[in-house]
Amino acid sequence: RRRNKSVESLQVNAQRLKLYKSKLIVFPRKASKPKKGDATAEQLKLATQLKTAVLPIKSQQRKSQKARAITAEDKKFGAFAMLRKVRADSAMWGIREKKAKEKAEAEKNK
Repeated sequence: RRRNKSVESLQVNAQRLKLYKSKLIVFPRKASKPKKGDATAEQLKLATQLKTAVLPIKSQQRKSQKARAITAEDKKFGAFAMLRKVRADSAMWGIREKKAKEKAEAEKNK
């Protein structure tokens, strides 16, 4: 399952859930023995049934980019080749670092 790792959306969702919990009224199972966290008698009198959406999720509008002319630099750029290079660099990073460290050790020992 996809996980959203965006901090901003996580904070917005946490804020929305806190607001929901603040508005929530928990009815006690036994009116004679209410537990911790249950609503008081005054809150129960004020409780009404919601007929609308509880807390709708507000989608953020993204700013669209305006059309622009394609430059020579844009035409020259190879996205696939760039992605392959970045992927190879990330895969070979440790090996290249190890070789550089060994080379520095060899230079130091000479």
